[in-house]
Amino acid sequence: MRLGIDLGGTKIEIVALADDGAVLCRRRIATPAHDYRAIVDAIATLVHSVEGELGCSGTLGIGTPGALTPSTGLLKNSNSTALNGKPLQRDIEQAVGRPIRLANDTNCLTLSEAIDGAGRSARVVFGAILGTGVGGGIAVEQRILEGRNNLAGEWGHNPLPWATEAERPGRACYCGKRGCIETFLSGPGFAADFSERTGRTMTARDIAAAADAEDERALEAFALYEDRLARGLAHVVNIIDPDTIVLGGGLSNVARLYRNVPALVEKYVLSAPVSVTIAPAEHGDSSGVRGAAWLWSGADR
Repeated sequence: MRLGIDLGGTKIEIVALADDGAVLCRRRIATPAHDYRAIVDAIATLVHSVEGELGCSGTLGIGTPGALTPSTGLLKNSNSTALNGKPLQRDIEQAVGRPIRLANDTNCLTLSEAIDGAGRSARVVFGAILGTGVGGGIAVEQRILEGRNNLAGEWGHNPLPWATEAERPGRACYCGKRGCIETFLSGPGFAADFSERTGRTMTARDIAAAADAEDERALEAFALYEDRLARGLAHVVNIIDPDTIVLGGGLSNVARLYRNVPALVEKYVLSAPVSVTIAPAEHGDSSGVRGAAWLWSGADR
């Protein structure tokens, strides 16, 4: 049995998977707010509760925002700020009494989709989150490529490729730079850009609904969003040439992206034609927690 945990800012979700990927149990609780010790204890309680219910123990993988610093073992770059600077893996291992594997949440989504999702037949999968932030992960032959500094796939904090004069220098990003891909393609970034252009304050979800209703300004906004997404993904294609690109996060649910973006990507890559599949995450919001469970797949599959 494999246990996976998706540690988010508002909820902690656990799933137990059988060897064939079938879900044996799923449960979620609210994440203790701003309390590191309480988060670690909540994770341990969930693990022991599920194992008691199923009558067996399993391997444990955890997906979390941010990444471990290889030299120190401390978590960095997490928007759940109570986790930053903490030895999260070590403390959870002590709490549950076994080794665990911990990975960035986008890496978990990518692994899940590479093993038994939209990228199951692909050798190289790039996973991209288009949500509150913009993350990325790379799987090669169903194994996560993390890189020496646990930064592989972080396309969201590169500058928007082929930026126009109107797009420079871009909005400030929380990372301290300006014009990052995340500031254009995240849900909040998309909404901020729409507000600047139209004077209308709407969420990304509301803009999508307006576009479905043939609102002219919303349609214009999505045409620009699709072009920017294509530029960002073309940059990825030029570097790692993936077989499949899997999209997750709230904006990945917009159907028109899959109709329009592939042809735009081909416009920007080094040479055409390009064979790359762009698809939504097959497991949707469950991909992250499933991928956390599959972090042990390389050892025992």
